[in-house]
Amino acid sequence: MADRSLRGMRLGAQSLQSEEGVVFAERAEYTYLCDDCNRETVMVFSTEAEIPETWECRNCAHQATLLVDSKPVEVDRSAEKTGRTHWDMLLERRTRAELEELLEERLAVLRARRGEAQEHKIGA
Repeated sequence: MADRSLRGMRLGAQSLQSEEGVVFAERAEYTYLCDDCNRETVMVFSTEAEIPETWECRNCAHQATLLVDSKPVEVDRSAEKTGRTHWDMLLERRTRAELEELLEERLAVLRARRGEAQEHKIGA
């Protein structure tokens, strides 16, 4: 059985496909400058690719900004949504006066319940 093993090729380790006739895409280098550590990160992209304005810095993992003609690109952050807190969402549904009124109602219920519980404990 050992004399019938496959010889001359490792299975799965090498590809039979060659790079003959393959045309690679045009590439360009783009530099990003980190504001925190003041280091540059050079990235290679295809010339057809859409280049991001920011990239993660390799050194400190903060946002680095694309440099064009040795000047940072102005990043438009107007489309970014700001986080809303529970309080902000509550104020969208009710006015402050309504909230104060609801608070007083709930406090009255709690005070009444606490008063009843104390009376039952004393009498028991």
